[in-house]
Amino acid sequence: MGKLENKIVVITGGTTGIGLASARLFAAEGARVTVTGSNPKTLDAARNELRGVATVVASDAGSADDIEKLARSFACVDVLYLNAGVAKFGPIATLDLAAFDDSFRINVRGPWLAIKHFGPIMRRGGAIVLTTSVNDELGMPGSSVYAASKAATRSLVRVAASELAEAGVRVNAVSPGPIETAFYGKLGMAPDAVQGFAKTLLGRIPLRRFGTPAEVARAALFLACDDSSFMTGEEIVLDGGMTRV
Repeated sequence: MGKLENKIVVITGGTTGIGLASARLFAAEGARVTVTGSNPKTLDAARNELRGVATVVASDAGSADDIEKLARSFACVDVLYLNAGVAKFGPIATLDLAAFDDSFRINVRGPWLAIKHFGPIMRRGGAIVLTTSVNDELGMPGSSVYAASKAATRSLVRVAASELAEAGVRVNAVSPGPIETAFYGKLGMAPDAVQGFAKTLLGRIPLRRFGTPAEVARAALFLACDDSSFMTGEEIVLDGGMTRV
């Protein structure tokens, strides 16, 4: 029997990268998985890749209406994995207000709304997992908006864990460092700048490699299943030692 046998799982941002890897792993462990996304291209690709594995739904992770509608489509949920997120990088002096607003809409407002609407339908013994980032504790130049939004998300994990404890719902986070996903291509940087950024990060990782989506998915699985039944309000860091040694 799988670790999530017959559990109802919802994964936001589940059409690419970490979310997609998690959908595959959770389904392999017996879960009935629904993933969300908002990009038509990645939604179509995910529907092909996850056919027979998971249900793929178009839903904007930062939209109040979409989140409420998504929650209403379920009678109950066992695992909610709030993985959707965006990253806008650049110096404080040059980032525009739109970058700030979009980051907080998806990275903070979205998870807050999801917990608000899904909380009441979470089964006792269920788990909510959020994706934070090692940037929530670093002062990396150019990461002001992303880091602040993820620090807010980390704080939300603690408060939600406290508020949902009486209902028997655990709330924890996975905090990835550099991971091999399409994430770095979405930073709005020129290709050579992205390569330079990646090289700099690699030099700061003791294990001398980036992590993989599958490695983060396994940590998310641990938090989603009963293996972590006495853990709540916690954040598991997966960064190859970047912030730890």
